[in-house]
Amino acid sequence: MTDVVVVESPAKAKTINKYLGSGYTVLASFGHVRDLPPKDGSVRPDENFAMSWQTDERGAKQISAITKALKGAKNLYLATDPDREGEAISWHVRSVLEEKKLLKNVDVHRVTFNEITKSAVTAAMAAPRELDRPLIDAYLARRALDYLVGFTLSPVLWRKLPGSRSAGRVQSVALRLICEREAEIEVFRPKEYWTVTGGFTTPGKAAFQARLTHLKGEKLDQFDLNNEQLAFGARDTVLGGQFTVRSVERKRTKRNPPPPFTTSTLQQEASRKLGMSAQTTMRTAQQLYEGVDLRGETTGLITYMRTDGVTMAKEAIGSIRGHIGKAFGDEYVPDYPRSYSTKAKNAQEAHEAIRPTDVFLTPQQVAHALTPEQKKLYELIWKRSVASQMQSAELDQVAVTLADASGQTLLRATGSTIAFDGFLKLYIEGRDDTKAEDEDGKLLPPMKEGDRLTTGAVEAEQHFTQPPPRYSEASLVKKMEEIGIGRPSTYASILGVLRDRNYVRLDARRFVPEDRGRLVTAFLTSFFERYVDTGFTASLEEQLDDISGGRADWHDVMAAFWHDFSAAVAQTKDLKISDVIDALDEDLGPHFFPPRPDGADPRVCTSCGTGRLGLRLGKFGAFIGCSNYPTCQFTRRLVAEEGDTEGLNDGPKVLGQDPETGEDVTIRRGPYGLYIQRGEPNPEDKKAKPKRTTIPKGLDGNTMTLEQALGLLSLPRLVGLHPETGEKIEAGLGRFGPYVKMGAIYGTLDKDDDVLTVGLNRAVDALAKKLASIRNLGPHPKDGEPVMIRKGRFGPYAQHGQLIANLPKGQDMEEVTLDEAVALLAEKGKPLKGGAKKSSTKKAAPKAAKAKKAVASAEGDEAAPKKATKRSPAKTATKTKTTTPRKRKTVSDTSSED
Repeated sequence: MTDVVVVESPAKAKTINKYLGSGYTVLASFGHVRDLPPKDGSVRPDENFAMSWQTDERGAKQISAITKALKGAKNLYLATDPDREGEAISWHVRSVLEEKKLLKNVDVHRVTFNEITKSAVTAAMAAPRELDRPLIDAYLARRALDYLVGFTLSPVLWRKLPGSRSAGRVQSVALRLICEREAEIEVFRPKEYWTVTGGFTTPGKAAFQARLTHLKGEKLDQFDLNNEQLAFGARDTVLGGQFTVRSVERKRTKRNPPPPFTTSTLQQEASRKLGMSAQTTMRTAQQLYEGVDLRGETTGLITYMRTDGVTMAKEAIGSIRGHIGKAFGDEYVPDYPRSYSTKAKNAQEAHEAIRPTDVFLTPQQVAHALTPEQKKLYELIWKRSVASQMQSAELDQVAVTLADASGQTLLRATGSTIAFDGFLKLYIEGRDDTKAEDEDGKLLPPMKEGDRLTTGAVEAEQHFTQPPPRYSEASLVKKMEEIGIGRPSTYASILGVLRDRNYVRLDARRFVPEDRGRLVTAFLTSFFERYVDTGFTASLEEQLDDISGGRADWHDVMAAFWHDFSAAVAQTKDLKISDVIDALDEDLGPHFFPPRPDGADPRVCTSCGTGRLGLRLGKFGAFIGCSNYPTCQFTRRLVAEEGDTEGLNDGPKVLGQDPETGEDVTIRRGPYGLYIQRGEPNPEDKKAKPKRTTIPKGLDGNTMTLEQALGLLSLPRLVGLHPETGEKIEAGLGRFGPYVKMGAIYGTLDKDDDVLTVGLNRAVDALAKKLASIRNLGPHPKDGEPVMIRKGRFGPYAQHGQLIANLPKGQDMEEVTLDEAVALLAEKGKPLKGGAKKSSTKKAAPKAAKAKKAVASAEGDEAAPKKATKRSPAKTATKTKTTTPRKRKTVSDTSSED
């Protein structure tokens, strides 16, 4: 009979089982065992924010394993991570087991440990506690909050701003910070200023430089010398003067070491020094926390890596001080241990700082067991932790003032020397944004008051003020922490979501907002200003902290938020698309239509010459169009005007006539790029549409020939017959690029393949890769259509036309017979998503019902199945009517933190 211990990851389970021995069975929950179902109504504000929970397949499997292990056990130890998310996972496990009535005669204990070492684990097992109810309530409030914002605000975005994606509570605020910084950069106008620097030589023939600080008895401000004439005049004054040393100021200063790492400071420093993203940093730190193999035993190398605290255990400090004395000498050990307090807003100091579990496991000693990323990060953590307890560095600073004979012209030189290196011997903290060279780091030659100096070269140097820098991952995390939005454990996922949604991109390790992100931010700030306000979001974080501290009831906090938020959403019910366009056009006009060097109006249509360019909203997103539509059909992709990179800014380009129909073949610009069109719309027959097709990547619209255009318009084209089956193989251009097709089998072509010239051998090869995952069992006895077995994301399944059925669990796709597949399809077959036609009842469904079903999941747009469409991107060029949103998924800011 053994007791049961539940941890989060299998790596921890294996290690902890070794520590505890045969009297315990240690199992992993693999993170959360259940979550809110990804559909509307999982959180019900009208029922005091009651929640419905759903156990997925993986969670059910882990609960089943725990259930089996509990048979005959007297104790269940919930040993998930020592943070809010870990507390929530333990609560979920207990709740599921209670619902199944499996905890009768079983005592449930909560244990936590900050490091995975034998001593820490055994000490935690000896001191169990109850589940922390306030911490669980804080989790419930945060989960409900993010769910309601995502599932309520995202549909508004989709209806009022087509082409946008989901909106999250904290990610929207982070996106606003990035967009506002970009707007600051765009409106920034550099200002000219000059500095004058002179070279001097001491009586001892030592050279140094000094900067002009006073002229004609007046102190120079930054912009006092703002043109060449003034700067050269100041330079000549210095050249004509005889300078002596007026004063020499010396003082000794101390520089204290930085505190050990918290989650956010680790992410910042790893970004600066190692070039690691926040996600990579957290993943690597998780590996170091869970442990590596050292001498045949798994050993955790660092303490828990999700923390706001900067304190360390007394035992750890004692070990570090002992190591400093042995490795560097007693003079590097302070008289008293150093203590730190956090400066971050809303910090929760429930845990230790991130430190090595054993300071004597130096980076050199464990390097052989680590990957390159693990080695770099461990060394960074180890050095920072040790340096935090080392003696301060001492610097001798010197400031020398030079004066001419009149005393009206002064120059200043500064420098410093390290008198005692202290912690700098081991560690120097990085900086986010490097400034101009720090003169304090220069070494000055010996001088004394009254020394006559020889003047050498004097230079006047022109400068221009620089715009504020774009946020790096490090500086954005620092900013979010300073203003108190989000939590360190969620920063990595927030930044990842912004990139995944294509709201931002990283350029030279700096965040640049995409136009899609700027549209979303402009929309939210125009119509939901309060909910993307940094002050409001920070105050909400404080309320969530009050819940976790037992100072507030989570239902009351949620009720107050929901009352105002739902009212704000309701106000957008009658919001017209024209109102949205006007607000976005006003907000983003300076970005998309920057002033022209010649002073011409940047909004004048380049095609008709009389229309005004402005933002337009189409079914698939925003674009730039002419006010003279439909007379002028000029459109442009939603990008800031940077010249005609794709040509055709002046309207359609005629390539020639189709020899069969005599119609013009033209290249045109749509809101999403260039496309080809044959003929013109027939005003008498609105159903008759001209043939259109997109231009695939790799083909330049500016150099396209009539022959190439006709080839694209004729797709799909016959490539040939399969050499074995004799079936027809065609090549075509689809939503995801070029493809080849044989019956119902599609093979993807590479981006380098030319769909117009691809040959039979290449087509057969592309289809062979697809056929390897498909078995054709033969014709169906009823209609003769093939019955196939295919590999899917969730296992093999049978398919007959638009009907599919999953194979029973464990059944090999190679062993299924035609009769078995036919019977399975008849019993459990269901229509293929996107394949079956919608019934008339669905078409007649009220718009409200459609909108309610539009929100499908809280796991992200990328997880949603892609729907096939026959509409080419070009067809959206002239359509601005909005429709009910497609079924989508939203993204919340929080996720499982294992």
